[in-house]
Amino acid sequence: MSVSTRLSDRLGIFARTFPRETPEAVAAEVQQAGFAMAHWNFAALGKPTLAEGVDDDTFARVRAGFDAVDVAIPSVSVTYNVVHPDKELRERQTAAAVDLIGRIPSLGAGVATLCSGTRDSENMWRSHPDNAKPDAWSDLRATLDVLLDAAVTAGIRLGVEPEPGNIVRNAPLAERLLDELGPDAPIGIIFDPANLLSPATIARQEEILSDAIDMLGARIIGAHAKDVVESGYAAAGAGMMDYHLVFRLLSRVAPVPLIAQDVAESDATRVHDELLRWNEEATM
Repeated sequence: MSVSTRLSDRLGIFARTFPRETPEAVAAEVQQAGFAMAHWNFAALGKPTLAEGVDDDTFARVRAGFDAVDVAIPSVSVTYNVVHPDKELRERQTAAAVDLIGRIPSLGAGVATLCSGTRDSENMWRSHPDNAKPDAWSDLRATLDVLLDAAVTAGIRLGVEPEPGNIVRNAPLAERLLDELGPDAPIGIIFDPANLLSPATIARQEEILSDAIDMLGARIIGAHAKDVVESGYAAAGAGMMDYHLVFRLLSRVAPVPLIAQDVAESDATRVHDELLRWNEEATM
């Protein structure tokens, strides 16, 4: 999928912001809020993220519903705990992920987004002391090998998002992963600046985010927009992040879809409009 240089053409939102019974209804809400793109997750329809049991007709309706309102789907969530300590569960979910990756082109998308996992058995976003052990990294690499083969077959790329509670928790570890896999691997980084910050480090956001862009910029294939608050995360503009800084830094990398996250339905239009305004102000 070619990506426009104009932010308005590549600004999206998580489809699950608008949970509805039909794909057509989800697509209509995304379009009504002003977004040109939507990151797809079958959870928007109350179905499993890995699409277990979802038939071909539903896939076709998702594609047709978004095409009908001229909203693109650049990426699809293939999110599960890729290093879950229960090996049998991990293998079952990996098999489901492989099946979903093979069906992503039918949605018009080119990226499958992943969680790099945690040894926490209950919450795939929660940190665990064992995440730093060599065997956790080895399990991540073994699972990725399977998913990378599926991505090659499907003709898409995998997107890994550094998350503070996961194995790939920061920019240096993301850089390590990319270096190990090599430049030809169909994998890139989903850059979410809020994930690289916390209330304790927000005063250093220019330094931290600039370093991350320097490390990862050439391999960034998507970006997310949310904000840092004392209790965790919130919609862009509701916290402590400097979005003028974010847009100045993103202007140093190739244009990619920017997907708004952690947005309430009632706040979606505000987030859309402010992201466009901040980008225009930052690049004037």
